[in-house]
Amino acid sequence: MAMPSLPPELACPLPWPDPAQPLLMARRLTLCQGRRALCREFDLDIRAGQCMAILGRNGAGKTSLLHALAGLHGADRSADAPETQGDILPGGRPYADWPPLQAAKFRGLLPQHQLAQFAASVRETVLAGRHPHLGRWGWESATDVAIAHAALDCVGLQGFASRDLHALSGGEQQRVALATLLTQTPRLFLLDEPLNHLDLHHQIAVMELLRALAADGRGVVMTLHDLALAARYADSVVLLDGEGGVTVGTSGEALTADRLSRAFGHPLRRVEVDGKAVFLPE
Repeated sequence: MAMPSLPPELACPLPWPDPAQPLLMARRLTLCQGRRALCREFDLDIRAGQCMAILGRNGAGKTSLLHALAGLHGADRSADAPETQGDILPGGRPYADWPPLQAAKFRGLLPQHQLAQFAASVRETVLAGRHPHLGRWGWESATDVAIAHAALDCVGLQGFASRDLHALSGGEQQRVALATLLTQTPRLFLLDEPLNHLDLHHQIAVMELLRALAADGRGVVMTLHDLALAARYADSVVLLDGEGGVTVGTSGEALTADRLSRAFGHPLRRVEVDGKAVFLPE
């Protein structure tokens, strides 16, 4: 059973003004970790209505690529930060040209690991997603609270608003993180392993929700490990082979047995079951 359809509180307020203009473009993008190339010289367009999956083996660079698309590498001066070459252009202009609050309204990132160091209720945590929409000294309005509660409903956490975040299971905390991102209401959703800690029921429900966001005119980019779910829900794929090579294409073009076997270092077979792709290790 899928989660509820996208409620009006979370709907995209305006259509993307120029459907021919991608939400985000990457041109001649190369990411290097030390002397190792994670991906080399490739182009990428992310469009409104698109649901894209980034796939590859552990350490192939999925998270690094997602963070680059979020504009984080330019702000990270640590020695471990990947070197980024090429152009990343959200809305047709580099992140350096975006005021931080505008950028936060445009794109939102779900990190792979959630840090909950301070005691807080679920409501307080989810309302943090509204911070880009408030003034310097602004308080959340009734509209902000309604958006937060709609987001909790979307991830199946009705009645959890007053619960202590630290008292929740790992899967429940992951859904709180998803609700916080929904409450931010960005145009472009960037999600690093959104299915972490989720059981099968909630995995399918979250994927249905992400498809609903794309259908509402958002762009959705996510890193995944489940190849069958990527084939079922993503209309485009970025496949990293772990050696700097990148395949960008539709799910049918990228998710072939040969390409996946090379990328994951193990022979795989693609099988169709009731029109849906399943990938089996040899």
